[in-house]
Amino acid sequence: MSGPRFASVVAGRVPKVTDETSNGPANGFDDTQLDDTQLDDTQLDDTQLDEARAELDAARRRLAEVPVEVMVTNHVMGLYELAAIHLGAMPPDLRQAALAIDAVGCLVEGLGERLGPDAATLGEALQSIRLAFVQIKAAHAG
Repeated sequence: MSGPRFASVVAGRVPKVTDETSNGPANGFDDTQLDDTQLDDTQLDDTQLDEARAELDAARRRLAEVPVEVMVTNHVMGLYELAAIHLGAMPPDLRQAALAIDAVGCLVEGLGERLGPDAATLGEALQSIRLAFVQIKAAHAG
């Protein structure tokens, strides 16, 4: 059996999100380096606040246009990839991988056909990552 076809699951269905929309360690943001020079709402003029609110409203409208099943599928894919990363680490982090796999299972098995036309592919992906977990755990048991 070949691996899951995740690229075919959501390709072209969700607008591209830029790095600017996510602040976190993966994008070089370290909140421990914040100081008093950072802007807050009280330092912005009304025009800047209105522009920021308009951008936020536009982003919310774009998100509302995306079917929830597509968003959930994207999150399942992210959890699947996270599990694969932990399984591929040397040594594998089985505890972290198991948590990610269990989360995939909760979503895929819990929602079933409500995930839409990609439900079967997501089910195959879940079986695949569970099998990989068992094989890697057995290989590192000795």
